[in-house]
Amino acid sequence: MASVVEILRYQLDFANWANERILAAAASLTPEEQSRDFKTADKSILNTLAHCYRAERVWLNRLLNKKVDFKVAGDDTLAALQTNWPLLQSGWHAWAQDLTEDAAAANFQYADLKGNPWSQPVWTIVLHVVNHSTHHRGQAVGFIRTLGHKPPDVDLITFSRQRI
Repeated sequence: MASVVEILRYQLDFANWANERILAAAASLTPEEQSRDFKTADKSILNTLAHCYRAERVWLNRLLNKKVDFKVAGDDTLAALQTNWPLLQSGWHAWAQDLTEDAAAANFQYADLKGNPWSQPVWTIVLHVVNHSTHHRGQAVGFIRTLGHKPPDVDLITFSRQRI
């Protein structure tokens, strides 16, 4: 059985793989398709992916005790996502390489974006980050299909099969 840390690293590797696939799919669309309003919270494919990127950045910055800004000017363009998301994913990888079982189980104290204080085990935060992006990638897959395109397979089982 894998350790908690190995599972968290695996989940982060999966998220990286899936993010790369959905970002490549978005890049194959026209600007009009990328920005089409699907009447959801984040409206478009591009905004949905920017939301995932921003949330992943917020959580990593929290865990690194760095300044947390949800929106940064210009971080919601396809070009910015193509440049910045791989750098962010490298940051998650570096953070996870130093993670220990004790650190994963430790409670982490932080404030949400409204300033409310929270404390919870680190492992739950990592699983939330991966799950949150999985949810929104699923929305983007549906949007791509609605536009008449074949979306990428971003399922965990596909990732797992490719690693066997």
